[in-house]
Amino acid sequence: MIQRPHLAVTLGDPCGIGPELLLRILGEISAQAEVTIFGTRAGLQLLEGSTFPGSPAPWTWTQGDNNAWQLRTHPGQGLATWIDPVPDLVPGDLTLGQGSAASGRAAALAVEAGARFVMAGHADALLTLPLSKAAVHAAGYAVPGHTEFLQQLAGVPQVRMAFVSPSLSVVLHTVHQSLRSVVEELDANQVAETLVFAARHFGALTANPALRIALCALNPHAGEGGAFGEEEQELHRALEQARAAFPEPGGPAFHGPLPSDTVFLRAVRGEFDLVVALYHDQGLIPIKVLEPGTAVNITLGLPFIRTSPDHGTAFDRAGRWAADPENTLHAADLALRLIQRRKA
Repeated sequence: MIQRPHLAVTLGDPCGIGPELLLRILGEISAQAEVTIFGTRAGLQLLEGSTFPGSPAPWTWTQGDNNAWQLRTHPGQGLATWIDPVPDLVPGDLTLGQGSAASGRAAALAVEAGARFVMAGHADALLTLPLSKAAVHAAGYAVPGHTEFLQQLAGVPQVRMAFVSPSLSVVLHTVHQSLRSVVEELDANQVAETLVFAARHFGALTANPALRIALCALNPHAGEGGAFGEEEQELHRALEQARAAFPEPGGPAFHGPLPSDTVFLRAVRGEFDLVVALYHDQGLIPIKVLEPGTAVNITLGLPFIRTSPDHGTAFDRAGRWAADPENTLHAADLALRLIQRRKA
């Protein structure tokens, strides 16, 4: 008998759209995998009695042991084990559509519990729903976001944020830092490290050791031979180092630095397998414009599979059942496909 994959899911901020997304997709993902959810039950209790168009039929709880519950949605027969890391939190402590220290603490504790559950071997992958960085900071967690928090929990020296979609895949060199600091701290050795890291980890993820990797330039027209800045010289040195790290035939091919106003289109048309962007918006604007419903966030370098939808908490839409679950389904589907690939 083939064992079903086991997917751990963290609720995200309980006052955002995470709880309603979860309720809407649970039937589909629990048909393919065992599901364990980590989050405050108060997040779903905030939605009880909601009558907006598109809201699902009522869901039911069955209490188990040690703050574990069984959640079932109707119709669709979605079924999951629910573990509440903050059982003392009640709906009156939260405000739907508004992040707070209480909601941030609940979200952070859910991520911690979910990550430890996966690292202990109880699940095969982690799907994280959106949290609010401001709320997490208000709760006293000095982490920029999911990626850095998971790196800290896993105790790994290096991770990179990546985005995967049907037509475009992107790895970010830097993530949550100012654009000024990206320019001031640009360093050939560090960029080369990202290129080599991306080639190894994304190559393993896709089972393609011969990736065609494009590096974005920093300046317009890739600096136009120094007319618009000298930073591209650092990038040329980084590319030389990356190429030297793979001397054997059949390894990755590195291209660039290439103007970012054209490189993403070239990748979409099939010229490159992966684009390495130097900063957050350089990589995310193209993928969010081109693949708004299908781009999935994945963390490279963790000792487990982690995926996430490519959007935020949408506090202004919470509780209205208007959030589209498509992106979350794509994130769950990617996690399940990666589980299958690892077990093959």
